[in-house]
Amino acid sequence: MDKSKAGVYGSTDPEKVALLKKQNHEFHLRFCAMFEKENHEFVADFQDWIETIAKDEAHLDTPIVEVIEEFFRTQQQYLEEIGAYALSHKDKVSHERLVEWTKAVVQTIGKVIVEFTDKNSKAAEKRMNSQQQMIVEMSAPVILLAKKTGMLPLIGEITPHRAEIMFEKALAQSSKHNLEKLFIDLSGVPLIDTMVAQQVFQLIKGLEIIGVQVALSGISPVIAQTAVQLGIKFIDIEVYNTLAQALKQNRVHLV
Repeated sequence: MDKSKAGVYGSTDPEKVALLKKQNHEFHLRFCAMFEKENHEFVADFQDWIETIAKDEAHLDTPIVEVIEEFFRTQQQYLEEIGAYALSHKDKVSHERLVEWTKAVVQTIGKVIVEFTDKNSKAAEKRMNSQQQMIVEMSAPVILLAKKTGMLPLIGEITPHRAEIMFEKALAQSSKHNLEKLFIDLSGVPLIDTMVAQQVFQLIKGLEIIGVQVALSGISPVIAQTAVQLGIKFIDIEVYNTLAQALKQNRVHLV
């Protein structure tokens, strides 16, 4: 343990420290089995430990370089112990046997590092994708402004994937709240490409079908230019420079 380190090796939480000790103990039990079991049996026994550690939240929060350093530190410990044993038992341990043991330790640690790195990278990518998906799903809140009136503030870059999820949520929430009018504010969106612009207007059409009238606010010159290039006309759609103007014109009194 090193308090100056990030992640699991710098933890001061007694439960996390106890779990780390348990994980280390299980590692050594499996590692030492290579001197007793056949190679295929030994490798199979190690796989479950690698899977567990690679997906462990504490290890996912630890820089991978620190985990690899720990593997190499463990390797050095084994090599030193084997060397010390061979030195004190010269009559029993031949040079060839010492080389064999050394080679086995280095090769096994190498295999563990490769397997761990692969599985840890996949687990980290899966976790990141899940977090991004959750962020996207939470980034389309329909805010109630008054009875049957809501607002959908769009903020940041809108990718086609994010737009699809956001607009699905917007339709569902508008229906749930039984809205009659929804203000879609685009003032926080720096740029909208062709595909996203089309999805915005598909959303408007979808809302109209379920009886929700839409008003757009905060359309920047860039977004307006994109709409013109697409041949999209704002006919029958209320458009305002700002959300404040839209609310004032519609005499919306906030709840």
